[in-house]
Amino acid sequence: MSPPAASWGTAVAGLALAFLSVAAPADAQEAPEPELPRVTVLSTGGTIASRAGRESLTGEGLVAAVPELARVARLEVEEFSRIGSSAMTPDHWLGLARRVNEIFTADPGLAGIVVTHGTDSMEETAYFLHLTVKDPRPVVVTGAMRSADAVGPDGPANLLDAVRVAAHPDAGGRGALVLMNDEIHSARDVRKLDNVRVDAFRSGEWGALGVADDDAVVFRRGLPGGHTVDTPFDVSGRESLPVVPMVADYAGSGAEEVGAWVRRGADGLVVQAFGGGRTSPAMTDAVRAAAEAGLPVVLASRVPEGRVMPRAVGGRPMAERGLVVAGDLPPHKARVLLMLALTRTHEAREIQAFFDRYYAPGNAVLTVAGVAGATLLARSD
Repeated sequence: MSPPAASWGTAVAGLALAFLSVAAPADAQEAPEPELPRVTVLSTGGTIASRAGRESLTGEGLVAAVPELARVARLEVEEFSRIGSSAMTPDHWLGLARRVNEIFTADPGLAGIVVTHGTDSMEETAYFLHLTVKDPRPVVVTGAMRSADAVGPDGPANLLDAVRVAAHPDAGGRGALVLMNDEIHSARDVRKLDNVRVDAFRSGEWGALGVADDDAVVFRRGLPGGHTVDTPFDVSGRESLPVVPMVADYAGSGAEEVGAWVRRGADGLVVQAFGGGRTSPAMTDAVRAAAEAGLPVVLASRVPEGRVMPRAVGGRPMAERGLVVAGDLPPHKARVLLMLALTRTHEAREIQAFFDRYYAPGNAVLTVAGVAGATLLARSD
């Protein structure tokens, strides 16, 4: 008696399945998931880790609060410090730059480093790293405007996006970056321009380098000019940095602080001048005397945008008066660059050359040209 048709069909299907499973080539099996890039997170403290009335989060605590990070990169977390960024000092900058360089040197396969940081002095730390990290791989500095226990904290999203940027193959070779509120900024250009809003960090007329959108990290422009491996600033063996105070000019200033710093033995001075680098009568006299005494003096502007230019004053270029102009670097970043320049030279003309090289903004390349006997800066693409 013949078996039912259904039984025959079942038997044939089973044999076919068995044959296919044996005959299937190995490369037809499902490919393994690609290995995630590795990123190191260095935590330093700041609002991103703060909690009202409680101890601030550790670096491990910050990462644990963002489980989505596990889908982006394999993380190693290290706590560098746990302080507010208003307590940061040049000694902290030196230690942080050394640690970043050590991590990169010890781990050639590392994709990048994220530094979590308070926002008060984030610009200064990021710019210091921009000039002193000796590796082209990305260093991304991020933080938060709202504490970790606030309603709607911005820290988790910033940390996630910073790791995404640090792991991105196109992020290298751009110097130190700052990631805040979905935007990728150059440490060279970015400034904190609001005390409370989450979009406090902006890059003025030059704009952000790119964005960290939900679906992709997008870079919109490059960053010419020297940074990281292209600078001569090696701080690996330094225990301290030159002493460079900042002095603000204002209506009716007596400029007494300038003479006081000269007497105290400062290594250099940054003057926060009026627009265009102009100074009050008392400040003009004090700065001239300081420069004649051999103190390198940099003139920066308190105005957020526009360059301080080395045009002739009284028939003589500022460099001949021993003065250095900061271009469009704000005073606090001009101080960072002057401190590093002073590790190489105390000559005003040589310091000006460093400023001409490392403040070059956006897509501009700055060249010196003589026009009708005056010293001007020409911008060329």
